[in-house]
Amino acid sequence: MIRSKFIGGLKPVLFTLPAMIPFTVFWLAPLLYVLYLSFTEWDFMSPEKTFVGLDNYINLLSNPAFYQALRVTVLFCAGTVLPVIAIGLGLALLMNKKLKGSAIYQVLLFSPWVTPTVAVSIVWSWIYEPEIGLANTVLSFLGFEKLGWLQDPTWALVGVMLVTIWKSVGWAMIFYLVALRNVPTDLMEAADLDGASPVHKFLRITLPLISPTTLFLFIVQLIQALQAYDQINVLTQGGPSGSTRTLLYMYYQSAFESFQIGEASSIAMTLVFICMLLSLLSVIFSSRNTHY
Repeated sequence: MIRSKFIGGLKPVLFTLPAMIPFTVFWLAPLLYVLYLSFTEWDFMSPEKTFVGLDNYINLLSNPAFYQALRVTVLFCAGTVLPVIAIGLGLALLMNKKLKGSAIYQVLLFSPWVTPTVAVSIVWSWIYEPEIGLANTVLSFLGFEKLGWLQDPTWALVGVMLVTIWKSVGWAMIFYLVALRNVPTDLMEAADLDGASPVHKFLRITLPLISPTTLFLFIVQLIQALQAYDQINVLTQGGPSGSTRTLLYMYYQSAFESFQIGEASSIAMTLVFICMLLSLLSVIFSSRNTHY
C-alpha cells in the first residue's frame, strides 16, 4: 500500500517533467545565473568574477541614465500598449460587420505582425528619411513643416512608437475579432428588445464579455513593449541623446558595448522585477472587472 501511494504521488511529477525540464534548463537556470552575475563585477572575458554584493544595484539607482531609460520605457509602454489595444478593437469592430472584402483587409492588416521586425524597421527608416521620405513628403503636401523623425529627440520616440503600433494592431485585431464572434447573440437580441442603443450594448455587454481578451492582450503587449529592441536598434540605436534608450537597450549597451556584465545583469533583473510587478498589478486590478 505504501509503495502504491508512493508511485501514485510520483505520477504528477512524471507528467510535468516534459515541461519542467526545458523550463528549468532554458529559463529558470539562466535567470538564477543572471541574478548571481548581478552581484559580481565581470568583463565577460576574464576567468574570475569579483563579488561586489549590492554595489551594482546601488550604482544603478544612483545613475541618472537609469532614470532617463526608465522614463523612456514607461512612455514607450504607455504609447504603444494602449493604442494597440484601442485600434485593434476598433478594427475588429469594423471587420466584424462582415464588409465586402474584409478577409483581404484582415490579411493585409495582420501581415506586418508576421514580417520580421528588422525588415519592417528598415522600410520605416526609408519612410522617415528627412528629405525624400514618404512621411515628410505627405507633411509637405499638407502644408506642414518637415520633421526630423529619427534625428530630433522630440520626435524620435514617437517615430519608434508608430512603427511598433503599426506592426502590432493586426495581431490585436485578430484576437478581438474571435472574442467578438463569441459574444452570445441572445444577449444582443434581448438588449434590442429592451431598446438598448448600440453604445449601451457595447459598454454593457460587448466590452465586459471580451474583457479576458483585453487582459491577455494588455499583459502580452506590455511584456513585448518592455522587451522591444529590434526597432530601436535599427531606427535610432537608442538616440538621439538617449531619447529612445529603454531599459532593455541600456542593458544591451552595458553588456555588449561596455562589457559591464554585472551592471547589465542588475538592469536585467530590475527589468524582470518591473515586468512581474506590472503583470501582477494588471491581474489584481482587472480581477474585479474581468468576466469569464
